[in-house]
Amino acid sequence: MQLTDAQRIDWLRLIRTEGVGPRTFRTLINRYGGAAGALDALPALTRRQGRPVTPPSRAEAEDEIAAATRLGAWLVATGETDYPRLLQVTDSAPPLLAIRGSAAALAAPAVAIVGSRNASALGGAFTERLARGFGEAGLTVVSGLARGIDARAHKASLGTGTVAVLAGGHDRIYPANHAGLVDEIVEAGGAVVAEMPMGWEPRGRDFPRRNRIISGLAYGTVVVEAARRSGSLITARFALEQGREVFAVPGSPLDPRAEGTNDLIRQGATLVGEVDHVLAVIAPLVGGTVPEARDAPDLADQPVFWDEIDLDGLVVPVPATGLDAPEPEETADPRARLIGALSPSPVGTDALARATGLGVRTVQTLLLELELDGRIERHGSGAVSLIR
Repeated sequence: MQLTDAQRIDWLRLIRTEGVGPRTFRTLINRYGGAAGALDALPALTRRQGRPVTPPSRAEAEDEIAAATRLGAWLVATGETDYPRLLQVTDSAPPLLAIRGSAAALAAPAVAIVGSRNASALGGAFTERLARGFGEAGLTVVSGLARGIDARAHKASLGTGTVAVLAGGHDRIYPANHAGLVDEIVEAGGAVVAEMPMGWEPRGRDFPRRNRIISGLAYGTVVVEAARRSGSLITARFALEQGREVFAVPGSPLDPRAEGTNDLIRQGATLVGEVDHVLAVIAPLVGGTVPEARDAPDLADQPVFWDEIDLDGLVVPVPATGLDAPEPEETADPRARLIGALSPSPVGTDALARATGLGVRTVQTLLLELELDGRIERHGSGAVSLIR
């Protein structure tokens, strides 16, 4: 299938209409024989329901397409050649996806890596090892461009292929200081995708929407670090519902960043201690039958931690608290950055320097202060761990 320019404008007007999400879009298309028919019927249909809705004008849709084109992005519809095959079969696939970069990166088999924004030095280092290993095995790495684990995954796979999924529009990169990383991804032959319109500033509620695209693009999702109320667990739940594999990296029971991943393992996720643990599961799936959606038996049944909300026709799971909380800014305090990179598991000085961006001498000085404060414990080979 290939949309004409007029059809693409109609599709864009329909999906940008208030209250029309992916499932509603599909229902309207099927009922009225296409987007043009649905647009004609929509005003009268919504008036009868007591909530009249006016779709965006043709000029507004043309302006959005022009703005995307100026940025080097284009809109691809479900069923078209460039639309990612694995995402297309998911129940809530975006009817239109704005792509910037290489469509080939979206056609390659992929695995997603997600995790904590406040990543430990060990978590970040292991993420890089996984991303490089997946790239060497011919897999594209998908993630959400967030700080911490996401950013480490993207950077480690720039040379082999990575895809970033945005929560806002292509011209509203979040966090803003990752705009340079987006350019690097595009220049290296990767891709950046967005469901939301140009000019859209991401809200807290947009990140769960983004997460179901991350998992939908991949054969499996690896969670490296995640607290029990982490958004990474939303991605894991979507992966389960989409019939995809879920992997989790175990961590210290004393580290809150490992509580979510350790829970996933107890619930049946594949434990990951090396790259081959993922490849052994993913390799037989690549090029085979597209996974079918299924119920999420374990992770879905967590009423203490999960609610469901309807986001413009798309029902998604969200953390029960902190839904609209913005992503915390990265602290400029060197001591706080170092403490954030430490965990109860021993880690070397060089790894801490790479994780924090601090010089080795600065790290050594701060570690001495922390040792005098009784905050860290020294181990062999110069490794240290945080005392909780």
